[in-house]
Amino acid sequence: MVSYIPEETTSFVGRKAELDLIEHALAAGRLTTLTGSGGVGKTRLAVRAAGRAEPGYRDGVWWADLAPLHDDGLLLATVSDAVGLSDHTLRMPMDVLCEWLADKQLLLVLDSCEHLRPACAHLLGEILTTSPALTVLATSRQPLDIKGEQVVQVEPLPVEGDSDALTLFRERAAAAAPGTALDAPGTAAAAEICRRLEGIPLAIELAAAGTGRHTVEEIALRIGSRLDLLADASIRPRRHRTLRTTIGWSHELCTPLERLLWARLTVLRGDFDEAVAGEVCAGGPLTGDGVRTALRGLVAKSVVTHDGVRHRMLDTIREYGRMWLAELGEERAAADRHAACFLRLARNAHAGWTGDDQISWYHRIADSHADLCAALDHLLAHDTAAAQEMAGRIGFFWCCCGHLPQTRGYAQRALDVGPDRGPHRTRALWVLGICVMLQGDYPAAERIGEECVRAAADDGPDEGVLAAAYLRGLTHLMTGRPELSLQVAARVLRSTEAGTPLESAYRLRCHLITVFALTGLGRLDEAAEAAVVLRAACEAQDECWTRSYVDYQLALIALLQGRADAAAVHARSMLAGKHRLRDSFGIALGLDILAAAVAAQGEGAYAARVYGTGQVYWRMVGHPQRGTPELGPLREACERQARESVGDAAYQRAFDRGRRDSAEAGLALALQGELLT
Repeated sequence: MVSYIPEETTSFVGRKAELDLIEHALAAGRLTTLTGSGGVGKTRLAVRAAGRAEPGYRDGVWWADLAPLHDDGLLLATVSDAVGLSDHTLRMPMDVLCEWLADKQLLLVLDSCEHLRPACAHLLGEILTTSPALTVLATSRQPLDIKGEQVVQVEPLPVEGDSDALTLFRERAAAAAPGTALDAPGTAAAAEICRRLEGIPLAIELAAAGTGRHTVEEIALRIGSRLDLLADASIRPRRHRTLRTTIGWSHELCTPLERLLWARLTVLRGDFDEAVAGEVCAGGPLTGDGVRTALRGLVAKSVVTHDGVRHRMLDTIREYGRMWLAELGEERAAADRHAACFLRLARNAHAGWTGDDQISWYHRIADSHADLCAALDHLLAHDTAAAQEMAGRIGFFWCCCGHLPQTRGYAQRALDVGPDRGPHRTRALWVLGICVMLQGDYPAAERIGEECVRAAADDGPDEGVLAAAYLRGLTHLMTGRPELSLQVAARVLRSTEAGTPLESAYRLRCHLITVFALTGLGRLDEAAEAAVVLRAACEAQDECWTRSYVDYQLALIALLQGRADAAAVHARSMLAGKHRLRDSFGIALGLDILAAAVAAQGEGAYAARVYGTGQVYWRMVGHPQRGTPELGPLREACERQARESVGDAAYQRAFDRGRRDSAEAGLALALQGELLT
């Protein structure tokens, strides 16, 4: 069982009654929604409740943070990512998600649903209907209004006596000013702060963060004065007014540059590091050094939270900052800087494809998904040439991360609105072709590949020519035409030279096509020789993606030559590389070839279990077992051999156990090479 619950980085105070209530609600119904005003602690309560509930769910707890989404365009993709689904098909994404969840017994947490309530209600209506063992815990400022929904209203912390609210203040004050001990007057003032702030946890934390610069008595006086001043001036609900006033007080404590950074940071959708904050927020009076200093100040004031090098702003605080960004008239400028920052990220990642940073670029692209989508949306509206460039540079990473429907949509939009010629258009066209090919739309891939060839011939640089050849060669392979594939790869490799690092990367892929085609033609000795040379070239550059597929092919060649032990070694090497890249499609292929190798070694039960884990990964990508055509008959023969070696009943038991394993546990078993009890 694997779970993805956010780590708690600060102490958790109180809430025993609420936790017991949530535990009962989760046991009694399939949808529980924690409601309450902003800053009341819904997310922290959901984290703790999910952790307590985790042992009761065979398939774990999976967390989807919806706060970074400004509209419902990425909702389905975000939830699919959260539950480990990486769809590679042409089917409707909702249908694929429902099928993936149909037999899962898991707890899905949807955090921050309030701004997407209609879309969340529709999504939950679908998946709860088709997934009878699914349970959902949601957080929202308002109920989702779905049949069967159980609502747990999250109230502020108690404030009377030696209360949970006072405990929270003490702990956060000690963190803000280590060594601080509240004397009797200080305790009385802290208790007064908690009462005036009505026990709202976020408000208390913001107030406690001021203890490094003010006495508790001063904080009580200043917050009390502000609350008294605004008590009759606002028609907002009292609790909302209290939190907004406290945030406003924190805003006043900030230096002018901290306030400016607060406003500018709101354009970021997800977590960020100091470098990204500098790129997106520097300008005018806020220099690069100023960003670093102001960011430390915002962390000290609890306006920004941080965990190691990653920083984040809570939704309620972000809303306040966004209001000030509008007051400053900087919304468009901030969005422009944000888009420019993530376009640079796309360029750098594309340039870093070949080299020892390839893995880290993959992870950065995957972790920045919401911000990259926001940047692309902005560029599609305001700079179509840049949008086309970005879609082309980022698209292959997204394909490998499993975002095929989104990637296809963005590539098509960029082609529709961007320039009608040039290398950036050719690259975006190539990305579109890779998407449709991976989705199994081979006629479209064939058509786009031919268009890529024509466009690349007009561009000049070899990158486009090599990319088009790779697309065409791969399409020929997948449609059972290895001879044509070999011809395409050989022709382009003869007519081009190893120029820039990027062109070298595309050459590696064309050499990979050669290896696949030679194998498909049965020219196994030639294929093995070419594969060994290509693997050495990849290893010299620490290039992981191509090398993993070379390992796959070496495993297949070894199996076809009757060398089962060598095949298993290469298959595990392939799996290790694909695991580093978080490539579910590649892992599915690798598990199939490993299972075949293990079956050929005579370990029928182990092979069956690995085949079962392979089914888990194939379902993740929405496909039945797939690979190049020559793998099918070999896999079937090895599966028959495994069944015969242990008998149908034992084979089925092991296979079912592999399917019941979590994806990560099954993969770990395959990589270790031995059955675990």
